[in-house]
Amino acid sequence: MSGPPAASPPPTPVQIREANAHLAALHARVAELERRLAAAELTVRGQAESLLRKDAEMRQAVQGLRQGKDRSAEIAALEEKLQSSEENAQKLLHVIQEKDGIITQLQHRSRLLTKICRSRPVLDNLLAYMAEGEQLSPVLEPGSSPGSPDRSPPLETNCLPSPPVDTKGFSLEDDEQDPDRMLFGTTV
Repeated sequence: MSGPPAASPPPTPVQIREANAHLAALHARVAELERRLAAAELTVRGQAESLLRKDAEMRQAVQGLRQGKDRSAEIAALEEKLQSSEENAQKLLHVIQEKDGIITQLQHRSRLLTKICRSRPVLDNLLAYMAEGEQLSPVLEPGSSPGSPDRSPPLETNCLPSPPVDTKGFSLEDDEQDPDRMLFGTTV
């Protein structure tokens, strides 16, 4: 039952006009959509470029923060070194002050020892004169005999009576004390 297709009647002018209007509306709609698509593509391109710029800016900001963080760590390390150096400087200043005090004491002792050393020959001479004086016989008053006890009042002296001392070999120069065992002012 199938036969050749029936030929359709030719379109009427109204149908042609409606089809043309429909095609024109369809063409206008396609043109409108193409314009919107082009505008959307421009917007998307602009947004993509903006995002790329913002991404680059964010990367620079992150890199700046990293460098800032690195600098902060470096600054913290330098501040710690500075504080340590200041503490060491304070310790060294304290040590210097202690050493200056010791130096002042030693300078005073050195001056005193220098004075003693300068006076040593005078002391040696004085001891020699005193030893010589002790070896002399007592002076007799006129009218007294050498065997009679001396009843004259003792001569006033600043010296205190002391037991006889063997001064024959006494001299400061012959001091045989161990210098390693001597302390200032005393012997050990």
